[in-house]
Amino acid sequence: MTFRRLCAALPALSLALPVPRKLTPMDASTPGAPAMTAASRRETMIGLAAALGAFIAWGFAPIYFKAIAFIPALEILAHRVIWTLVMLVVIVLALGRIREVALTLLSPRRLGVLCVTTLLVSTNWLVFIWAIQNDRLLEGSLGYYINPLVNVVLGVVFLSERLSRWQGVAVALAAAGVAAMVIGIGTVPWVALTLALSFGFYALVRKKAKVDPLIGLVVETLLLLPLALAYLIWLGNQGTGAFDPADWSLSALLVCSGLVTGTPLVLFMHGAQRLTLSTIGLMQYLAPSIHFLLALLIFGEEFTRTHLVTFGFIWIGLALYSWDAMNRYRRETADAAAGA
Repeated sequence: MTFRRLCAALPALSLALPVPRKLTPMDASTPGAPAMTAASRRETMIGLAAALGAFIAWGFAPIYFKAIAFIPALEILAHRVIWTLVMLVVIVLALGRIREVALTLLSPRRLGVLCVTTLLVSTNWLVFIWAIQNDRLLEGSLGYYINPLVNVVLGVVFLSERLSRWQGVAVALAAAGVAAMVIGIGTVPWVALTLALSFGFYALVRKKAKVDPLIGLVVETLLLLPLALAYLIWLGNQGTGAFDPADWSLSALLVCSGLVTGTPLVLFMHGAQRLTLSTIGLMQYLAPSIHFLLALLIFGEEFTRTHLVTFGFIWIGLALYSWDAMNRYRRETADAAAGA
């Protein structure tokens, strides 16, 4: 599985989970593939429902972060780390995989790699929260739209992968879109680029490390735990922390940051096990599309002619990229079925 194909299947928030590459019930539409049974259709429907739930949850997550926008982004991030870790530990214990976490912590090589991915994912989370608080969700959605194309470039630069003709055109269109924003507005869209690059490098490093996605995320949040706890304790001593047991409604909202992060992760994992890469790859655009609509219709962010040009270039590029990826996938699946 190539890096850009892997990343085409990643969700819009910063949880780079590799999808198993195997013939699934969704492949039954491919000539030569086995017909779908009632059981396989049921598995496919479960997968679609789970993946759809994950992307919708990621898409509407900005509403949650907007509701607590009066709390500094760094403090929200600290709570997100703590309560996400609590949820993940419960999941790992339920699955009986706590030993894998211990073995990963005892591996200097894997631990070193996960220190790097921890920095990347925490940067992604922090910038995304900050963007929502500062009415920059539109630019945030742009970052997740261009992320698949950034992944293609990273695959070429770091993994010696080759661009197809249409992928090259798609990347060029995305670059033209970013250039249009720089020229039209006069500033570099750093929020979009930071989100896309941090998420792209996160997926790249995770792929090379070959760490289980769930175990890796547990270790990443565990590495952030001391910093998060120290920061919240310091805020508490200063009397400026938002978490207050006496204010149960606000405290409950902060605790829910774990659910906002962990729930779509679990749903995505279930969906990814049952669906093809092409299906997941197309569904990934649902989350930034919801972000885009929230920014315009709910949060009232400004959408200028420059934004229209920028998004137009990128949407066309993504359409070409998705069309090319679908054609490649169909050909490879047909060849695999013919050779079986």
